[in-house]
Amino acid sequence: MARYRDESARDSALRLETDERFPSGPWKGFWLQRGLPGRQWMRQLRLTFAEGVVEGSGSDCVGDFVFSGVYERDTGRVLLLKHYLGAHLVEYDGRNDNDGLWLWGMWHIPGFDRGGFHMWPAGVEDPTRRRLEAEEELPAAQPALAR
Repeated sequence: MARYRDESARDSALRLETDERFPSGPWKGFWLQRGLPGRQWMRQLRLTFAEGVVEGSGSDCVGDFVFSGVYERDTGRVLLLKHYLGAHLVEYDGRNDNDGLWLWGMWHIPGFDRGGFHMWPAGVEDPTRRRLEAEEELPAAQPALAR
């Protein structure tokens, strides 16, 4: 296996995915777990999609990790194995339905625990934030007069 001095050299040697649902580069994301408050953010998250294979790395409150897995252009499904360096593995099963929500799904540690996750490219607005879809001015109701 060839070794590269930096990720950009490796990325240029691969035929990176052209499907806009799977851009390579920096991403943002979080996972949820019972017993832990709120979103557990992944930091310095980077994903590379090429020829049906996805690889990546980052860190979170548990530690540094690497991702390896596969993705399917036809279905949008993404299967990832998150390996915390020197520690346990976590399986991620998600999808991108091309609906603006990017990559979301469930993670699990077999025989231990499970929860949800959500990831999207850095620079894209957080798709989990609620947004107003439409706004309409309505006339104020007139109070009925008592007789």
